[in-house]
Amino acid sequence: MLYIKEPPDQKALEKIVAGLEDPVEDLVRKDSKFKKLELNPDDFVDNPTAVVDILVKHKQLLQRPVVVKGKKAIIGRPKSRIVDFLS
Repeated sequence: MLYIKEPPDQKALEKIVAGLEDPVEDLVRKDSKFKKLELNPDDFVDNPTAVVDILVKHKQLLQRPVVVKGKKAIIGRPKSRIVDFLS
């Protein structure tokens, strides 16, 4: 899925967050856009609602790749995690 052209909507993000095997705050990229928006990383720690809300508003902050298999999801970094997750 091309996340900029077809970003996951709130419902899809909620499903990803619910099945995420990584800390939920890791779904939010802490890059220059994050800093420009003057966001506080602590606001997203163990806070699925805040993570979904910010990713609906600012799809560029979605960490990627996100790999979903059934009801489980992981952040595919490093890439070697993807093979283990899918097998």
